[in-house]
Amino acid sequence: MNTAGKVSIRLEQCARTYEDGTRALEATDLTIQAGETVVFLGPSGCGKTTTLRLVAGLDEPDEGGKVWFGDEDVTAVPIERRNVGMVFQSYALFPNMSVEENVAYGLRVRKVPFDERSKRVRESLEMMHISDLAKRRIDQLSGGQRQRVALARAIAPRPRVLLLDEPLTALDAKLRESLRVEIDRLLRSLGITAVYVTHDQGEAMALGDRIAVMDKGRIAQIGTPEEIYRAPANAFVADFIGTMNRLFGRIENDLLVFPGGQVNWTGPAPAAGLMFRPEDLKLTETGCGNFSAQVVSAFFLGDHVRLVLDAGAQDLFIARVFERRNFAKGETIEFTLNPQSLVSLES
Repeated sequence: MNTAGKVSIRLEQCARTYEDGTRALEATDLTIQAGETVVFLGPSGCGKTTTLRLVAGLDEPDEGGKVWFGDEDVTAVPIERRNVGMVFQSYALFPNMSVEENVAYGLRVRKVPFDERSKRVRESLEMMHISDLAKRRIDQLSGGQRQRVALARAIAPRPRVLLLDEPLTALDAKLRESLRVEIDRLLRSLGITAVYVTHDQGEAMALGDRIAVMDKGRIAQIGTPEEIYRAPANAFVADFIGTMNRLFGRIENDLLVFPGGQVNWTGPAPAAGLMFRPEDLKLTETGCGNFSAQVVSAFFLGDHVRLVLDAGAQDLFIARVFERRNFAKGETIEFTLNPQSLVSLES
């Protein structure tokens, strides 16, 4: 299946203030490359859905803001003329129509000839592995099947841009994981420019070429999943993406000394402290580590064990270990902590 051609998206000074004075989005500049999937990630009320609505044409930016699709200024172009496909959390399917009639709806509105329309419906159903459901009514489908129909309907008109607003939130965990794989496969096979909104960091890490982490109406950081995870721009991003441990220490003879251990360190101790990921603590034999702590709790999670540790600091630490052994409450264990894994952040 071919889309109508890859197109870049550009936001220029796009802000959104509602009539009651609520500032949903601060002035934002952003470029999404043609064929790229950008995920807007953040807590409720951070501005991610507002940004998607501006891209879709469901809302307009404050005066002076511009939305571009390639070289075309679409700021004042309504959604029905932007050639975008949309997938919502609520599916937004027509219950009085069959699966194939739902998928064909947008094509009929666009007056696509019958033969071409039938071909595109067939292709879309095949891509979502629901060809056998073509004649079924929507009320005969499971939640996962309905979302597949919604995806098929969105791609059937061959849109320039695909927009997905929390499409998996209403589904159970196992089904979310399955459909996450399906959506990733779909986006890669189409090569379409896509904007995906979610509050689920797992979805964001799995699907995004880049992730825009949003906080209070602003993009706090945008980068690849690895950049966001390994080099967070600030404490908000670090805490929102995965788990972070925070420690404070003092400098003594080129050592950073902190509760539970010490590591080689040159330079001043950061005023806001240091952070590290749970997997940066590497379990080692007694006497071989540079970090020790008592086990407060141990949670077996199948492929790893999540340890809650007391190293005498203000906060408990979290470690993620893969050794197949039992950990006793109160047991003292040792780790190595590489100073290169420590991230210095301002709050």
